[in-house]
Amino acid sequence: MTELDPTLERWRLILGAAGEGVTCGAALSDQGAGRDAALDWLYERDGDYDRRDIRRTGGLGPSVVQAVDWLDEIHRLFPKATIERLERDAVQRFGLQEILTDPGVLERMEPNAELLGAVLRTKHLMNPEVLRMARRIVEQVVRELMERLAQEIRASFTGTRSRRPSRIPRAADFDFPKTVRANLSHYRPEERKLYVETAHFRGRTRRHVDNWQVILLVDQSGSMASSVIHSAVTAACLWNLPGIKTHLIAFDTEVVDLTHDVDDPVELLMRVQLGGGTDIGRAFAYAAQLVENPRRTIIACISDFYEGGSEHWLVRTAAALVAQGTTVLGLAALDEQADPAFDRAMGQRLADVGVHIGAMTPGELANFIASTIG
Repeated sequence: MTELDPTLERWRLILGAAGEGVTCGAALSDQGAGRDAALDWLYERDGDYDRRDIRRTGGLGPSVVQAVDWLDEIHRLFPKATIERLERDAVQRFGLQEILTDPGVLERMEPNAELLGAVLRTKHLMNPEVLRMARRIVEQVVRELMERLAQEIRASFTGTRSRRPSRIPRAADFDFPKTVRANLSHYRPEERKLYVETAHFRGRTRRHVDNWQVILLVDQSGSMASSVIHSAVTAACLWNLPGIKTHLIAFDTEVVDLTHDVDDPVELLMRVQLGGGTDIGRAFAYAAQLVENPRRTIIACISDFYEGGSEHWLVRTAAALVAQGTTVLGLAALDEQADPAFDRAMGQRLADVGVHIGAMTPGELANFIASTIG
């Protein structure tokens, strides 16, 4: 039997068994058959295929493939970008989080924010050996996030450029328009070059921050995994900024003050337990007890706002905080995508009493805080 050409084989793999019509009787290559079996192991779980009367049937592989064997196969058969997509779908789309309790699986998976979220959801199922391996994943992803976000967040608090000249030549403060105007007499038309004899720089107006509180309330229900991760990293980046006192509070139906672990986001995340109900009103009430000076306090509640407790109490507590002068933010997401998914009716009720409702990246939250206290 002849083998499919690469283009037709690609379509056959995309369509699964429903694509047999494009093969014209030709067979998949050995590699194609292996890829087909690996895709079947994962995507035959998709109920949408049943609704559309599509069946993906196994290729040449065994009828039952263990997760660790499946990972070995996809790492052998697919490019890196495809591997990451397959791993993400296995954990997020099909809920195969139990594969993370196998040390062989964790050892092979690429550390990323999605995998970290899955680790946080399943760490209570892990034995000590797997938990040690999972901790290395947490450390690597947190380190990468810290490197990426710390500079962006701290830059919001370094001050703004003023119109006053500066004697300190810093590239970031280079005054391009003034430098060009001052050196126009040194322009050489025949060379089409402007020679700079005197460079000009602008000074910076340092932000003066005096005893502000930033209280982050983080919903640790399962759907908020990404926001929990970025909240921990954001709190760590804010922790040592002069003049800002940072608190980090996790909540479901109970409230847990994690502030003493803020400087160690890895340890903090290993303590978080995703899942359970939601009592946002209780979290607001706890935050109210922490407020020292209402007009110098920002409370940011990161939640999907599906309240499991008393909705009336939640709105009343938020309204009281706003009335006393506290700046209250309600963030439906705090991550690098900032894709909001939340109870819009509750969001509107909170907005009606003065809560700022939205979704932000960590950098946008830092800019908001800096502009509020600056």
